[in-house]
Amino acid sequence: MGMVDTVGLVLHPQRDSRVAVDTIIGWAAGRSGTVLGLPDEIGRIDCSAVPVPAEALVERADLLVSLGGDGTMLRCMRLASGGATPVLGVNLGRLGFLAEIDVDDLPGALSSIDAHRYEVEPRMSVTALLPGGQAVTAFNDVALVRVPGDGLAAVQVIVEGQPFVRYAGDAVIVATSTGSTAYSYSAGGPIVSPAVEGFLVIPAAAHSTFNRALMLSADETVTLELLPTCGTLAVEVDGAVAAQLEPGDRITVTAARAAARVVRLGGTTFYERARRKLRVSGSAEAD
Repeated sequence: MGMVDTVGLVLHPQRDSRVAVDTIIGWAAGRSGTVLGLPDEIGRIDCSAVPVPAEALVERADLLVSLGGDGTMLRCMRLASGGATPVLGVNLGRLGFLAEIDVDDLPGALSSIDAHRYEVEPRMSVTALLPGGQAVTAFNDVALVRVPGDGLAAVQVIVEGQPFVRYAGDAVIVATSTGSTAYSYSAGGPIVSPAVEGFLVIPAAAHSTFNRALMLSADETVTLELLPTCGTLAVEVDGAVAAQLEPGDRITVTAARAAARVVRLGGTTFYERARRKLRVSGSAEAD
């Protein structure tokens, strides 16, 4: 007996996903399966997928399929956060880190998953508790970013209740292992294997003397406190603005192991994807 009776779809807001959606619906129809989607997304496509709210999509689906790029995959992972439903990333554009297959590979991939021929890669998340009690969750990063024309991001980093360092720069980024190849990487941070259960705190364009990244355990808690000299900062969660902070505000960030489960079929490794995406051509040779 197969494991996939119901497939849930999460679509890129602009890219054409019709071929992929039709492929999934055709595959499911051959097994008397059901395909679900978010109303505003599948409403753009004339298809037989059943529109359901986000909560029902996650609860009813045996498999969630992200059709798009890394941004769509991150959104799909946030929807699935804390549950057991595996997420398959299908690339509709440029090569990403998180997508596992291209559209042409969909029928074989779905059949492999249905036959239990796949592995699950757990992915950690970070959750930031904002002033006022709102909690936001990211699978790449939570970044405190200066507002153009305002002051620097002047932030004190407090680890496990102990003040450690004060950063001043364009941003202070808290990144998961998954997010180490995103904003954190552009700020000079290290590439971290997704198997590592920890998270990074790193300044972007640091003006402070200490400009090194911190690598923390998934069991540790970090608090970021805006100093009196800090400007207004935007809180970006996986690249989307969620709130603004003022001097004196603070956020507390904690990590959650295995918050999402990403499907891997063994076609490529993280390091192969990283070499292509980051254009790592090889190491220098000594004379």
